[in-house]
Amino acid sequence: MARINLLPWRAERRKQRQKEFTSMLGLAAVAGVLIGFLVIMYYNGQITGQTQRNDLLRSEITAVEAKIKEIEELDKKKDRLLARKTVIEELQATRSQMVHLFDELARTISDGTQITSIQQNGSKLTMSGRAQSNARVSSYMRNLEASGWITDPDLAKIEAKGGDQGMPYAFSLTVTLKNPSERTQQETADEAEAQTAVAPVTRVPAAAETRAAPAAAAPAPGGAK
Repeated sequence: MARINLLPWRAERRKQRQKEFTSMLGLAAVAGVLIGFLVIMYYNGQITGQTQRNDLLRSEITAVEAKIKEIEELDKKKDRLLARKTVIEELQATRSQMVHLFDELARTISDGTQITSIQQNGSKLTMSGRAQSNARVSSYMRNLEASGWITDPDLAKIEAKGGDQGMPYAFSLTVTLKNPSERTQQETADEAEAQTAVAPVTRVPAAAETRAAPAAAAPAPGGAK
């Protein structure tokens, strides 16, 4: 005999499906919350790592900037020391320049010429004086040109003035002083050779003359007794 189920099975099935749906919805919500939490944790970790890297970069940049400033200060100090060294070298090089200048002025002055005033502006020297004639001035300029410490004589003016009958011509000329460091080895050698050329001749010692005399006075063989 067939059994007939009179229970409301459709309602029971609907309730069961609703329970399953609710369970699945709850599981999906929990999974979504867990996934969202994991995503948030991941990006928070990335942000934290990037922030730490940024802080490290900032600290390194600050340290590099401090080193750059220190290097700039050292460069400035080095430039100051080099400038001081250059000045000292220039003073050292030109220390004896005045001595050589006055020595050259006394050595190159020609007869019939006199210097009345000297003005210096750096390496330029302006000299004023009087001379007996134009030829005396030309001779003086040639002497200056041949000098080892004075070069480029340039005659600014020469005119006849009646104040001094012995030296009626007043002149003004400019010259350039040579830096001792600019003098070539050839010029130094030429000066040494010139000084050697004017050195006094050394006299033969008397002992050598005495030794040579007996040899010259010895009698020839077979001569008269």
